[in-house]
Amino acid sequence: MSPISSDLLAVLRCPVTGSALVHEGEFLVSSVTDSTGDPVQYSIDEGIPVLLRPELLVAATEAGSDEHDGPAKK
Repeated sequence: MSPISSDLLAVLRCPVTGSALVHEGEFLVSSVTDSTGDPVQYSIDEGIPVLLRPELLVAATEAGSDEHDGPAKK
């Protein structure tokens, strides 16, 4: 796992709660809980934070790449 730089971590925010993210093991975790009372966890893929809500990540992973890639813009 590649570490997340402190400069990048300083500017990243949780897209669900708007809170700062904390690097915990193989995840970035929101510093504020969501509406269910739990912190939101985001995976890190080859050093790149994947800031998709967990339920959206499952849907994006299950969809074929041609299903979620929009048409090319000119």
